Amino acid sequence: MSLYRNGLPQLDGGIFLTDGGLETTLIFHQGVELPLFAAFDLLKNDEGAGRLRDYFRRYAQIADRNGYGFILESPTWRASRDWGLRLGYDPAQLAEANRKAIVLLEEIRGEFSHTGRPFVISGCFGPRGDGYKTSHYSADEARDYHLEQMETFADTAVDLVSALTMTNINEAIGIALAAKRCELPVAISFTVETDARLPGGETLAEAIIAVDRATANYPAYYMINCAHPTHFEQQLPGDEVLMRLRGIRANASKCSHAELDESPVLDDGDPREFGEDYARLKKRIPGLTVLGGCCGTDHRHIEGICERIAA
Repeated sequence: MSLYRNGLPQLDGGIFLTDGGLETTLIFHQGVELPLFAAFDLLKNDEGAGRLRDYFRRYAQIADRNGYGFILESPTWRASRDWGLRLGYDPAQLAEANRKAIVLLEEIRGEFSHTGRPFVISGCFGPRGDGYKTSHYSADEARDYHLEQMETFADTAVDLVSALTMTNINEAIGIALAAKRCELPVAISFTVETDARLPGGETLAEAIIAVDRATANYPAYYMINCAHPTHFEQQLPGDEVLMRLRGIRANASKCSHAELDESPVLDDGDPREFGEDYARLKKRIPGLTVLGGCCGTDHRHIEGICERIAA
């Protein structure tokens, strides 16, 4: 059952960790084949589900050791209709995979219930298209497309849903409207390029303001993910918009998306330096509570965040 859908604890202050780069960890560190970068496909057998369970448990233990809350982000970034069809899933099978992902996170939350700390379950959405490029769907088209996955999550134990690597404003609006229809809290996370702008050229401030205007400020909060801190820390939005920003899931690498897309090896950066980047961001962003990683990051980077924040 949902525990925090009517009151998200990460909005009340305090630090909440989340995981690192799930897909890059599985592919580059564990040698797992992920067709179309789809981690949810591992749920089709016990071995794959076990890998995911071990992965999330490791991060939950880091949060527990450091006395922080934790956000369990489901491995469903690719579990929407178009990607599912390409992977051979019919609608019923895809819905079942999304439900299995949340059940797995419920099990992990149960393992840590004795801590008394909030472990929040988030249903993860990814873009309908490429996570590095802008798309041209209307907000209504995006709403209708993502509504199918949203309705599946609404009948599970999710406390909120999170839309990661949003590359354009219309899709972010569509997901927020779908969440509103299903009465689910939603966090919108934008991807920016090395110039701190979305792939379509909009600034982060312009994107947040546009989504808020179109949805009557429905998103619970906003995030940035899949970009290195040096890409955006000097061009953060002004104070009023900055208060809407509560989460960072940065890349380990300082490379551009185009460079990462062409690289045959993983650039995992420097975990200690990564932690120092987050310590600076924590001072500059008043409401920053959700701290995690994206491409190239693993448990070392999250531990680096904990060390520098504590220092």
